Order: sequence, then structure tokens, then C-alpha cells
Amino acid sequence: MRRHPEFAVCGLNCGLCPRYHTDGSSRCPGCEGQGFYEKHPTCGVISCSKRHGGVEFCYECSDYPCERFSREDEGDSFISYRNVLSDFEAARSGGLDAYLENLHRRMELLRYLLEDVNDGRRKSFYCSAANLLPLEDLEEVVGDIRRAEDDGSSLDDKGRVSRAVRLLTEKAEDKGIVLVLRT
Repeated sequence: MRRHPEFAVCGLNCGLCPRYHTDGSSRCPGCEGQGFYEKHPTCGVISCSKRHGGVEFCYECSDYPCERFSREDEGDSFISYRNVLSDFEAARSGGLDAYLENLHRRMELLRYLLEDVNDGRRKSFYCSAANLLPLEDLEEVVGDIRRAEDDGSSLDDKGRVSRAVRLLTEKAEDKGIVLVLRT
């Protein structure tokens, strides 16, 4: 079992994936988390890391960046691949602990959105926002939502969700980020 299943060998932020935040049989425990191999019996990237000395993350490999990272993925799975290279660079240059602190903060903000500002149809959208937006933008939007609640905002659940979606979308558009998975 990996020490940090929320950050995958391949660079995905598993802790920001909809399947990581699912209750039930389709829940994924993250990269090599408890029960991972029951859901994902084989993973080419994990096999490759073992062949290369058991590196914890691909960016630690002597062959990085290999062919896998020389081209940009044009599609996504349950989570976006768009930030993998920049996330690896952040972990390498700023240190893994700092990167994980940032990731855990994103996970905390995502949990708030999923638990307190969700109409049951926004999980993928919120996960994309938590993964793709700069942390300070995500914190600003969640802070705005919480302040409105503290000020006694009279928005119902539908209004709160609409506000969150609008604010996150505006932040994304300002940065040229599209908050949908590429298929």
C-alpha cells in the first residue's frame, strides 16, 4: 500500500476524483490504496514504476519524462489529466510535503462543496474545479459561499448550488480553464 494514495504514481490527484468521493461499491481508494487491486487488477504505470526501482512517482524515475509524458493526453477518465506535468513539477521543485499540503487543502474544500453545496448532480463539476482551478481561487469561492451563509443569506439549496457553480465557472473562465472532462 502506498503512503499517499491520494496522489498517484502517474501524477493524477486521486483525492480529487469523483470515484474517490463515492460511497458504495464503485469507490476507488486511490492509487494502491486499500482494496485498489480489487478494482484495478493491473496498472501499467505501477508495473513500470516497479521495473524502475519502485519509484513512488514517475517524476522520480531516471527515464522521466518518458514517452508517456512526451505527449499531452487529449482525453480524461474520471479526473482530468491536464495538470499532471505541472503537478509533478510542483512536487519536485517545492517538495512533496508542500504539494501534498496543497492537495489536502483542495480535498478539504472539495469535501465541503460535495457535502454542503451539492444538489446531487455536481460531483464531477466540483471535482474538476478542485483539480483545475488555482487553490487561491477555490479558497476564495468557498470563502464567499461560507460568508454568505454566516451573513444569513436566504438562498435555498438550489440557490446556493447555482451561486457556487456560477462563481467557480467565472473563476475558470477568467483563467481560460474549461471545467469539463475531455472525452
